[in-house]
Amino acid sequence: MIRFENLHKSFWIRGRRKPVINGLNLTLPTGKSLALLGRNGAGKSTLLQIIAGILPADEGQVFTDGSISWPVGFGGSFHPLMSGAQNVRFVARVYGVDTEALIAFVLDFSELGDQLFMPVRSYSQGMRARLGFGLSMGIHFDTYLVDEVTAVGDASFNAKSRAIFRERMKKSSAIMVSHQMGAVRNFCDSGLVLNKGELTYYDDLEEAIDAHQRLIRGAA
Repeated sequence: MIRFENLHKSFWIRGRRKPVINGLNLTLPTGKSLALLGRNGAGKSTLLQIIAGILPADEGQVFTDGSISWPVGFGGSFHPLMSGAQNVRFVARVYGVDTEALIAFVLDFSELGDQLFMPVRSYSQGMRARLGFGLSMGIHFDTYLVDEVTAVGDASFNAKSRAIFRERMKKSSAIMVSHQMGAVRNFCDSGLVLNKGELTYYDDLEEAIDAHQRLIRGAA
């Protein structure tokens, strides 16, 4: 369960306040994987970061009764001067999991090889995404926050990412930001549409996709 109580978030852009989340009061259902949809700039990644506790809200709170991952596509969570392996060790200690087992998993899954032991600042965006995805899949969370990461890498790595994510979804749920409706339909049960600071829940995924596509077309 994830519950938002009077959640507000805005940014100042060129001297004007732009609301991203506007007085959100909503309880998300337990055990469902949700597609988080909305136009570019609607605030989807911002909302994921607030749920994860990375970004503070201006007002209100987020409550949960389970464990939540960091946004998988968010590379800013890594210390750039530390190696990938050192970052993994740090996360393992924070979450109380076996350090060497987690490193072994990430090394095998990410396919970074010796680059896992190089500073993260030397990584490309794709390498950071591989590290982040492998690290998050190596720890059990009740809810995974995913930001387009299953589309990272070549076809082989992409297929492997989708397979392990599908395996994790047998016991966990997710909130997924994606512009690929095929991926949304593969992994999600229901949908959320973020528009002008308002978040609407749709139990029927196809209704959420239809509402999202009408926004994209400018018909709503």
